[in-house]
Amino acid sequence: MDDATPLPLPPAEHSAASGWLLTVTQLPTEDPSSRMRVLRTLESLGAAVMREGVFLLPDTPANRQSLQTLTEYILKVAGSAYLLHVGAVTPEQHEEYKKLFDRSARYESLIKTVESLRVGFGHSDPSAISRVVHKQRREFETIAALDFFPTASRARAQETLTAADAEVRKLLFPAQANAALAPGEALLGRTWVTRKPLWADRLASAWLIRRFVDPEATLTWLEKTQPLPENALSFGFEGAHFTNSETRITYEEMINRLDLAKNGALLKIGSIVHYLEVRGTPVAEAAGVQTLLQGAMRRSNSDTELLAEAEKTFDLLYEAYYQPPKS
Repeated sequence: MDDATPLPLPPAEHSAASGWLLTVTQLPTEDPSSRMRVLRTLESLGAAVMREGVFLLPDTPANRQSLQTLTEYILKVAGSAYLLHVGAVTPEQHEEYKKLFDRSARYESLIKTVESLRVGFGHSDPSAISRVVHKQRREFETIAALDFFPTASRARAQETLTAADAEVRKLLFPAQANAALAPGEALLGRTWVTRKPLWADRLASAWLIRRFVDPEATLTWLEKTQPLPENALSFGFEGAHFTNSETRITYEEMINRLDLAKNGALLKIGSIVHYLEVRGTPVAEAAGVQTLLQGAMRRSNSDTELLAEAEKTFDLLYEAYYQPPKS
């Protein structure tokens, strides 16, 4: 662990508090690494600072176990620590202590951030908005994990996130049909276009086109206001030949409409891309794929280079998941 990493502690499962826990510590000044770990751990538990070396938490089973683990560590690194139960406090003192754990300001800041996203509805890329909402959802979970005395702000934050999730989902999955392909329209040797910015769904769809649909495809990345080239096939944006449906992202629509849905490897990749774009059912491999795509974005100087890097990731995923037909 580095200096900023808290100690491993049991998960926070807060039940009703029965009094308070006071931790009195004296940390070794000659060991800054251990000192930082202790302070980071107390911060991660949501402890209130009463004065230097004195920290307060509600007395719950989870907090008691965590602080006992921390006390043992402090003693191990030649510090001193005392864990005290404080049960006899006046109602006035109890209310004053509760104020030290009021998370309302953090919830209100989160609400403000989520509501500010509405300005981009219909203008910004829905996938980008979805990622911001998901980030705020994780922030809510972080705050709630240390919210020992929930207030109305917590409920408002939850309602704001739920409403934003619903609105963004409507943007991601519009109740409209894809642009029609002409009967028997050829798909080989065509120009395929999508709009910037490129992320998981558009990158995976471009890889799918190149590998399974049109190996000779010319791929073009358009700015939002650029007109479509004549006779081009489009994907990954509203009104395109292939775009999100009510339940599927563009990649999933393509494998479904182009008779590729029997390929289990492509379906598995689809589940990863779906999660990266719009969340939903978690997929274990998604975090690793996200990291690889972010790395590709940072090392690429153009969208063409980005696709070339992303194709390596999707090629490797396909090779990992593909199961040859049994003879």
